[in-house]
Amino acid sequence: MPIDESLTFKPVRIALLTISDSRSAAEDRSGDKLEELLTAAGHILAARAIIKDETSLIVSRLHNWIDDPEVDVVITTGGTGLTGRDVTPEALHRLDGKNIPGFGELFRWLSYQTIGTSTIQSRACAVVARGTYIFALPGSTGAVTDAWEGILATQLDSRHKPCNFVELMPRLME
Repeated sequence: MPIDESLTFKPVRIALLTISDSRSAAEDRSGDKLEELLTAAGHILAARAIIKDETSLIVSRLHNWIDDPEVDVVITTGGTGLTGRDVTPEALHRLDGKNIPGFGELFRWLSYQTIGTSTIQSRACAVVARGTYIFALPGSTGAVTDAWEGILATQLDSRHKPCNFVELMPRLME
């Protein structure tokens, strides 16, 4: 994907939310991987938290970050599977944002290259709610790496052509 080096890179302020009933900060490898990837790309870690797989907790945390002018993007990891406790997509739907269906479709296509048909078990998704992008990723380091390297690294780079998510940010509240 072409990066126009003549343009100025605009760092994005990203909050990371790990959704897990069992992980602590010491065991949050996918959150650590995302932090490493986003800071290496030149973006700003705006906030980071771990919460349980509870729809109301996820929605509350997301509303707080959506309303925070210091957060442009939220990336979640975990809770996108098929078990009864996986409720991240349902939480995103409660935000009354605009779905970004191509994100989940492209993620599963990329993931298929790595894990084959097992990718069908992922409900990775994305929305834009009140001017904030929210990307919900599976909880594995492989999945967050695939999503970052295959989609987010370029779409969150203001120099990416022909278009990117960053250039739309000033118009998201129209």
